Amino acid sequence: MSAPDLSSLTIAVLGGTGPQGRGLARRFAAAGLDVVLGSRDAQRAQDTAATLADVGRVRGASNADAATAADIVLVVVPWDGHAELLESLKGELEGKVVVDCVNPLGFDKQGPYALRVEEGSATQQAAAILTGSRVVGAFHNVSAVLLEDPAVERIETDVLVLGDDREATDLVQALADVVPGMRGMYGGRLRNAHQVEALTANLIAINRRYKAHAGVRVTDV
Repeated sequence: MSAPDLSSLTIAVLGGTGPQGRGLARRFAAAGLDVVLGSRDAQRAQDTAATLADVGRVRGASNADAATAADIVLVVVPWDGHAELLESLKGELEGKVVVDCVNPLGFDKQGPYALRVEEGSATQQAAAILTGSRVVGAFHNVSAVLLEDPAVERIETDVLVLGDDREATDLVQALADVVPGMRGMYGGRLRNAHQVEALTANLIAINRRYKAHAGVRVTDV
């Protein structure tokens, strides 16, 4: 089966002014995709987009305008603002493929840990709110440091893609595949998103111990 064609699609990154959002936008734009950064502050999004102008097609807008303009919408916002943002954009996200990249994590003196989420995971919370959207979970375990570093040509990691809509998960796997070194890998249904989100706490602990930027590789596939 041939991979989905992304060349005519627009990719929005809500929360695109943060490290993870900027990094993903950089990689997608470098791959030749049309990218729009979203932020609560449209001017901040435009200023951030200007710093990526030499990479590819990146523009900035408010979160609502970015969501409206895009075919695939990545949600890369802090966990504490996750539900509020999605509630506010239900109309703009209707019918769209929405990729939730949010990790509900807490930090204390012992380090990072996964938070309990009533719906089971951030991805499931997104699906519960955005009942008219096609919600997929992905890009949870990718290092923002590597994504943002222009000297890093390849992001050697697998991206676990979770969802109940095969066409949507195939599309998001193809989106991961556009980044050199990165591979989109189906990781199960939405109900399995919790452990993928929680794994980020383990990766942060690994990174702190070994001064690394750890990712995930799936063997034998």
